[in-house]
Amino acid sequence: MLLVAIIGRPNVGKSTLFNRIAGRRRALVDDFPGVTRDRNETEVVWDEKRFLLADTAGYGVSGDAALEEGALEQIRFAIDEADILLFVADAKIGLHPEDHSLVQLVRRSAKPTFFAVNKIDGPEQARHMAEFFELGIDRIYPVSAAHGFGVGDLLTDLADAVPEDQSIPEEEDTGEIRMAIIGRPNVGKSTLLNRLLGEPRVIVSPVPGTTRDAVDCPFEQDGQRYRLIDTAGIRRKGRVREKIEKISIVKALESIERSHVCLILLDAVEGVTDQDLHIAGYVQERFRGCVVGINKWDAMDKDPKHIKNLKAEIRERFRFLPHAPILTFSALNGKRVNKILPEIREVFEQYNRRVTTGIVNRALEQTVQKHEPPMVAGRRLKFYYATQSSVRPPTFVLFCNRPDAIHFSYERYLTNQFREAFQLTKSPIRLVFRGRQRNQD
Repeated sequence: MLLVAIIGRPNVGKSTLFNRIAGRRRALVDDFPGVTRDRNETEVVWDEKRFLLADTAGYGVSGDAALEEGALEQIRFAIDEADILLFVADAKIGLHPEDHSLVQLVRRSAKPTFFAVNKIDGPEQARHMAEFFELGIDRIYPVSAAHGFGVGDLLTDLADAVPEDQSIPEEEDTGEIRMAIIGRPNVGKSTLLNRLLGEPRVIVSPVPGTTRDAVDCPFEQDGQRYRLIDTAGIRRKGRVREKIEKISIVKALESIERSHVCLILLDAVEGVTDQDLHIAGYVQERFRGCVVGINKWDAMDKDPKHIKNLKAEIRERFRFLPHAPILTFSALNGKRVNKILPEIREVFEQYNRRVTTGIVNRALEQTVQKHEPPMVAGRRLKFYYATQSSVRPPTFVLFCNRPDAIHFSYERYLTNQFREAFQLTKSPIRLVFRGRQRNQD
């Protein structure tokens, strides 16, 4: 798919424009310069043309030298990879020396480029962009990313530059698997994402909290489309102080919401922490598919007894997610990383599985015969029939005479029996109990 990359200095409104075009708050926005450090991508449709839009770090990020160099590398990578560039400048700050430098990078790329001057709230303010013609640009688009002024005209012309073969197909392809990589800060989420993609798509630093936004990276492997979502590390609430970090955590939790499968990343050296379990609880509450990944396995003590005890501890502490496969690997050297995507694909297949009503009811009948429901207030709990109502996760509605009186232990028994009967050993299952319209005993 054709790629359009938004580039510009820090704090000129690139992420706000990205959100405006995407039609939702996908990129993290704050007045503090340098908030966006990685590329963030989303699919956009305008005038029946489809393209991929990428937000990038600001050119000239000040502060940590390593992060500045990493951000510059990402900008250069985005320029090289993009088919079309969208250059954004700031009308309120005016023409800046770094605008000149970035324009030189753009010209050397020889890529089609659209130039937008942001923070112009109406036609009467267009005079503020006159100085930008010093850059030797023929057409400049006055826009307000915050309020939408001029964005439609910009997108219409940009869409005209997108080839006809990028138009919307008649049927949407819905085969994409969305996988969120989540975990505490500095457990190797960005390193793992880069390893899976085979290229440095996000910045990696030993400084905890380098990743602040949730970064989407679509790609394809073995005929399967994936969307990998790298997220900010989720700290304990007591340790979250900065406003921007609090927003980052909200974005990480939103990424869980829009994912199909979550890869919960742990540090093998540190073992399982309470925060790891807390993060896993978010996944459980949202009934998302789940794989527990133990990273930095190469740094582990190789004593067989120690390894056996650690694996036993992990399974015991994650017993509330009995369906979640556990994988060990090293994102740094790539050992056993090739096991991850096949496992994710298997979890998704079960997460998306549908079972016919006849099979569901036969399984319910056998389950009840094997272990009769308990008596409730002197009356036997009865199940009449069941059906699968939805997938992602597989959700089964069971009709009975006392839906409000089912003990959690019997619900757990039903869940385990359904999981075995329908071969859903790697997927969460949701059971919904309902009474019948007529009271039948």
